[in-house]
Amino acid sequence: MNMADWLSLNWEHWGAYLKNLKLEDIQALMDRYSALGPLPGIFLPFLEALLPFLPLIVIVIGNSAAYGLWPGFFYSWIGVCLGAMAVFMISRWFGRRYGERIRQRFPKTERFFTWVEQKGFTPIFLLSCFPFSPSALVNVSAGLSKMPLHTFMTAIILGKAVMIFTLSFLGYDLKAMVEQPWRIGVAVVLLFVMWFGGKKLEARYGAD
Repeated sequence: MNMADWLSLNWEHWGAYLKNLKLEDIQALMDRYSALGPLPGIFLPFLEALLPFLPLIVIVIGNSAAYGLWPGFFYSWIGVCLGAMAVFMISRWFGRRYGERIRQRFPKTERFFTWVEQKGFTPIFLLSCFPFSPSALVNVSAGLSKMPLHTFMTAIILGKAVMIFTLSFLGYDLKAMVEQPWRIGVAVVLLFVMWFGGKKLEARYGAD
């Protein structure tokens, strides 16, 4: 069997699985996930800060569905903030050695560097409130700038709390989402508003 046939069979298998997936199956999966304790709920959001291609929205909503609204919120919040701090500290370490070279290599970030160094708290806080803003770039740019760690962490802690609670509130009750489809519509509208707001802030602060 060649690779194309293998991928085709696996795609058909997963397609059939997802098609027959029931709410009870999803809830059972969430129960097994939460039974592992808080560590996965903290580690996955932490890992997303290091590997930004991971779907943070799915992770946060999954945590709230698995652990409940408030525990899921706190686990996601802790993981995201620890991950942001780790990326900031790694970037700060590199920045002390190669900061000017990096800024010259990526001139498009210069406007954001300027805003961070002049305004400090405000751009980081606002960009952190939106799940579609480029959080990896924000964390790296802040680390390469001269922003104090305590200013960065205050902005991240407050901004991420807004974003994560919003996502957790949208996704913590899967049964209600299925039985009351209007909630899905509200969630889609809110996510669109957050996406649009994040894009406007990216343009405002030059984080592109």
